[in-house]
Amino acid sequence: MKRILIKNAKIVNEGVIFEGDVLIEDSIIAEIAESISAKSSTTKIIDAGGNYLIPGAIDDQVHFREPGLTHKGDIASESRAAVAGGITSFIEQPNTVPNAVTQELLEQKYAIAAEKSYANYSFMMGGTNDNLEEILKTNPKNVAGLKLFLGSSTGNMLVDNEAALEKIFSSTPLLIAVHCEDETTIKNNLEKYKAEYGDDIPVKFHHLIRSEEACYISSSKAIALAKKTGARLHVFHVSTAKEVDLFTNKIPLEDKKITAEVCIHHLWFTNEDYDTKGNFIKWNPAVKTANDRKVLWEALLDDRIDVIATDHAPHTLEEKQQSYLKAPSGGPLVQHAVVAMFEAFRQGKISVEKIVEKMAHNPAKIFKIEKRGFIREGYFADLVIVDANLPWNVKKENILYKCGWSPFEGYSFKSRITHTFVNGQLVYNNFKVKDIQCGERLLFDR
Repeated sequence: MKRILIKNAKIVNEGVIFEGDVLIEDSIIAEIAESISAKSSTTKIIDAGGNYLIPGAIDDQVHFREPGLTHKGDIASESRAAVAGGITSFIEQPNTVPNAVTQELLEQKYAIAAEKSYANYSFMMGGTNDNLEEILKTNPKNVAGLKLFLGSSTGNMLVDNEAALEKIFSSTPLLIAVHCEDETTIKNNLEKYKAEYGDDIPVKFHHLIRSEEACYISSSKAIALAKKTGARLHVFHVSTAKEVDLFTNKIPLEDKKITAEVCIHHLWFTNEDYDTKGNFIKWNPAVKTANDRKVLWEALLDDRIDVIATDHAPHTLEEKQQSYLKAPSGGPLVQHAVVAMFEAFRQGKISVEKIVEKMAHNPAKIFKIEKRGFIREGYFADLVIVDANLPWNVKKENILYKCGWSPFEGYSFKSRITHTFVNGQLVYNNFKVKDIQCGERLLFDR
């Protein structure tokens, strides 16, 4: 039996921070106590040095680009960046090439990850206007859920047939995760700016083209449909102040049938940053105003919004340097998400306990992930040590994304991940990822 003993940690779990030790036996957390002895001479001891020990983050929305788009990123490269950033589990989206809209195509992605992933993994089944039969074959025990694009984005998997949509919502027991932007509103807005600027639209208008109204119309429709059909709905990347009032904090998370996620970029950037960052912060839904950001933070802290994720979606530098209309939306974030939230902690915006709740506990609860997302005896040892007083600068040489760039390039974070354990294996240490591809398929308690 392989034993690792983490000593002198500030353990963050379930709303409490306490000083103590954690013993890992093989892949499992065997003991948590104020002080644990090594038990045998073969036990590897890691001194946390009074730093934070948190459950590994669970990112419920990433695009790792494999198969079919591997010039942008792949499961090995992006999961490597994820573990360096303290993300130990990810849920990947179906808009790869080909789109994962049949059971066979979905399982092909699981087979790739089984060989290549440094982090634990699950893949969403993709919904279309005409694949209900395939959707209904999905096993809720080993697939995270169903993803529907109610606004077109990279991969163009738009579900716009209202009868098909209602049938899906009525028929599947799966959690349905949605990308909500109203296509007609976006098209009308785009035509208006094209009439004024031709093909040379400045990127600063992105948030007015993919507007607040486009988001609100679509998310309010999805929520109304979920209420009508009783479907279990999870709204990805809420980006506007107007949308947050569609969600409640009046009932416990376990009882919510409609939940919401916010992404790092919508908590960090505003439309004013388009002037300096340009297409590098071009996402769908768009980064919006300072007021939107302020209200998203309020909703996150008062529990109308339940989860923080990345929507990690790499594109090459060349693709991003094209004109606004040609540059694809999306950017890489998994390596910098946890430290970005610790930066917010350092600025007094959020507590470490709340970061852990929104990035580990709540994704585990919402998706009903088996034995992950918490520091509990008997759970998998997906653990991260964070030094909140170890400044570092994001630069080309330390960016691990295959695309080689980050919207945080040049930024100095005050906190740094020092150790990441996946299934009890120390995969990241001394600012290097070890060549241990030990990620496992996530299983779900449902």
